[in-house]
Amino acid sequence: MKELLLLPILSTLFLVACGPYQEQPESSSPSLLHPNSPASVTESYQTENDFDLLVSDYESTQRVIWQKPDLVIAQLGDLKGKTVADIGAGTGYFAFRLVPKAERVIAIDIDQRFINFMDSIKVRLPNSVQNRFETRLGQADTPLLKPSEADVVIVVNTYCYIENRVQYLKTLASGMKNNGELLIIDFKKNNLPVGPPTELKVSTAQVKTELEQAGFKVKKTDNQSLDYQYIIVATLHHPTTESN
Repeated sequence: MKELLLLPILSTLFLVACGPYQEQPESSSPSLLHPNSPASVTESYQTENDFDLLVSDYESTQRVIWQKPDLVIAQLGDLKGKTVADIGAGTGYFAFRLVPKAERVIAIDIDQRFINFMDSIKVRLPNSVQNRFETRLGQADTPLLKPSEADVVIVVNTYCYIENRVQYLKTLASGMKNNGELLIIDFKKNNLPVGPPTELKVSTAQVKTELEQAGFKVKKTDNQSLDYQYIIVATLHHPTTESN
């Protein structure tokens, strides 16, 4: 079962490594059982068969239609020479797409099964890509980034599952470089065919408030580019202590 799931995913990843990703024809039935959420994955998908189903759903060709990964990655600008951390990386849906563009990609998840899954894909990729890709088992309250390790951080389909978000963002900030950029994508508070229940969703206004409380400055809010999700880009400026 696992090998069958890996084959289409690997084919996509090799295409990504060699050139731009081509979107699939539009489908009338978008699908995502749950977003890349540490909490829901750990609690709801305990058996191997369930996990295989979850992987298949994350990597469904339908997802590219509404997730628009090329558009999302374009929000990050030129990533040459930069380290990108993907928090809640799941199957590596974005992390592997970022590898050809960035100097280094750190794919972080708190579910060891996803870490194992991404590692199983990594060893099948060209050495030049392997050397730029790292998986990391994080914790619920910290991504375990080293001080000033990341230039860019993305949090896709995961933000609403983070507990104590302001404190988490403050911890995250310590792992980001000065003037680092944070991209958050999550589901709009509407009745949607994908994503978590409405009561779990976080509004753009709340995300912006929490970012500001944690010391980030909101640079951009985009509610139009994605049908089901918003895009928020924030920057971080570490205060400096001037010597007397």
